[in-house]
Amino acid sequence: MASLLLLTLFLCFTFSAISFFSSVSAEPEAKTYIFRVDSFSKPAVFPTHYHWYSSEFTEPVNILHVYDNVFHGFSASLSPSQAASVLQHRSILATFEDRRRQLHTTRSPQFLGLRNQKGLWSESDYGSDVIVGVLDTGIWPERRSFSDLNLGPVPTRWKGVCETGAKFTAQNCNRKIIGARFFSKGHEAAPGFGPIGGGINDTVEFRSPRDADGHGTHTASTAAGRHAFRASMSGYASGIAKGVAPKARLAVYKVCWKNSGCFDSDILAAFDAAVSDGVDVISISIGGGDGISSPYYLDPIAIGAYGAVSRGVFVSSSAGNDGPNGMSVTNLAPWLTTVGAGTIDRNFPAEVILGDGRKLSGVSLYAGKPLNGKMYPIVYPGKSGVLSASLCMENSLDPHLVRGKIVICDRGSNPRVAKGLVVNKAGGVGMILANGVSNGEGLVGDAHMIPTCAVGANEGDAIKSYIAKNPTASATINFHGTVIGVKPAPVVASFSGRGPNGLNPEILKPDLIAPGVNILAAWTDAVGPTGLDLDNRKAEFNILSGTSMSCPHVSGAAALLKSAHPDWSPAAIRSAMMTTASLVDNTLQPMTDEATGKPATPYDYGAGHLNLDLALDPGLVYDLANQDYVSFLCAIEYGPKTIQVITKSPVNCPMRKPLPENLNYPSISALFSTATKGVSSKTFFRTVTNVGDGNAVYRVKIEAPKGVTVSVKPAKLVFSEKVRKLSYYVTVTVDSKNLVLNDSGAVFGSLSWVDGKHVVRSPMVVTQMSPL
Repeated sequence: MASLLLLTLFLCFTFSAISFFSSVSAEPEAKTYIFRVDSFSKPAVFPTHYHWYSSEFTEPVNILHVYDNVFHGFSASLSPSQAASVLQHRSILATFEDRRRQLHTTRSPQFLGLRNQKGLWSESDYGSDVIVGVLDTGIWPERRSFSDLNLGPVPTRWKGVCETGAKFTAQNCNRKIIGARFFSKGHEAAPGFGPIGGGINDTVEFRSPRDADGHGTHTASTAAGRHAFRASMSGYASGIAKGVAPKARLAVYKVCWKNSGCFDSDILAAFDAAVSDGVDVISISIGGGDGISSPYYLDPIAIGAYGAVSRGVFVSSSAGNDGPNGMSVTNLAPWLTTVGAGTIDRNFPAEVILGDGRKLSGVSLYAGKPLNGKMYPIVYPGKSGVLSASLCMENSLDPHLVRGKIVICDRGSNPRVAKGLVVNKAGGVGMILANGVSNGEGLVGDAHMIPTCAVGANEGDAIKSYIAKNPTASATINFHGTVIGVKPAPVVASFSGRGPNGLNPEILKPDLIAPGVNILAAWTDAVGPTGLDLDNRKAEFNILSGTSMSCPHVSGAAALLKSAHPDWSPAAIRSAMMTTASLVDNTLQPMTDEATGKPATPYDYGAGHLNLDLALDPGLVYDLANQDYVSFLCAIEYGPKTIQVITKSPVNCPMRKPLPENLNYPSISALFSTATKGVSSKTFFRTVTNVGDGNAVYRVKIEAPKGVTVSVKPAKLVFSEKVRKLSYYVTVTVDSKNLVLNDSGAVFGSLSWVDGKHVVRSPMVVTQMSPL
């Protein structure tokens, strides 16, 4: 009831706002709204929902998209009077204003445990014939990563199309890129981006599936790129570039546009098309970018993903790049697989050598003329106390101060690579990019256009201190190419979105992490490797970092698992990845957090780091069906009408309210109230499905969180050919006097089922929360 009340208030607010704006402006600016319609209300006289929507309302409505598959409804650009008319219609279940989203911007397949001669690659035939839909900025189809050499015919179940447009013809699709579409109606109707705002800038964009940004080409080739020999980015990371599922087919859905982001109405239309077209996996490296997670019924990514998952399509999403702050993880719906980022065992070292002989380590992908050991004066513009100068913002640097010098720029606000151009414009010869406290020691490489070394917060402080004490301070920068076998790895990337889950902490998010730092993959010819307008360099491959890069690793992994196990549901595939995920690095020590150097926790990495060597044969899986998600939505007090916004079909919640923590998830989060004193307990219910040998006996292994007692009944699960599913109860007991939470406000443990061959592990989180 609380959720329905919120929805009603939202509708009332929208109506009031419309009334207000119509009273103060003779020609108010139209806005785009997404309307959820009760499809069962359509009169039989109308052949399609489009005909019904077009004729039903008292005023003509400019319909942008009609949604039929993952969602029933439409989006439209409306004046206030039109919106008021539509909102009053009896068939409208909900509406939300179109919102702008942001993109969450080689060697990684081997790092995941994939090998050529055995294991998941061979068992799945490299993902052959599985179709991966990528919702992103499009694709540069000429890249070697998208060759269809020796691929078989397009799968007969494919129903999609190859849309043509600017510099994209039907010949740009092949047996690898089997479909391509672009969605721009929401973007072009948006205030500030549509006709008044200039619309799509044809001088820098393509009205077609062709990629003008590079992000989509990179993510698509990460998920499913073919083998490309002699690949590198200006000599860095040289070797064979390949995606996680090299034989999987690609379906491209361009929903994001250069310099202007991605709009919900277009994203929802792409979900709708992808499911209708017949994709098996959807990869979406897009999120809110504002640190705020909307309720599921107001989140088109969550709604579109539910529609896809309910039809058997696995959906992988990025966890966001707002770490290491707590509760920064995005894409929280439990039917989404939410992926954080970790490092791999490859780095691009550079070093700053100070005039006093000290050498400070950093990273760089600079590939131009080196400084050759020449010492230059070094200066920190932030010494003046002017924030814009410390950040090297546009027009903030005094040429008299920086000309002929190496300049220290603080990280933040403007793009890292753009700071170098500001330094260059002011006459500087090089840049040291220094992390702040929030970034800690987490470093990512960039293809800078001037000699640059990125350093951690400690090194940055040391250099600034050196400058403050030495009026004649000097330095140079050396570059050391590519280093493989870096230890420790993986490490949780400092930028990776962190838990706890800000909407429903009973569900642990992120689900897991995958490689997302310094990832080599294909790139567009439309922009240089920095993406800056002044960067005229051409690069077949580029190296990027972000949860945008980790998400397609899991998308490709899902394609492999789907190919090897066609009957597995999206929840089973996620479970296989989560319960076999790794918790240790390549030194066999617990994974650490790049931001702090301390051991990481499930709030940082979820179930752990993706390990496909084990995911092929997980032993047991935690499966979920549509009704399980409906029960979860009932448990979090969504009413039937609110739930129908997400599920399309009417639902009835049971008389006895279910518990959200009893969703059959491969992790356990126990929340206790801070108001409860003394001993208290919570019991959880889980069901596992045996996907391994028919006759198997599993015994429980408990690593209880510190100060917590955990019991499991039964402690032994006996499976047979006839008994493939078994359930168990977990009771978590705490004594408020003995419970000592760590810095993240929780304590952590695990529950595993072991049969001598498999270890089916679930992370366990115990925390206290204040009552509302």
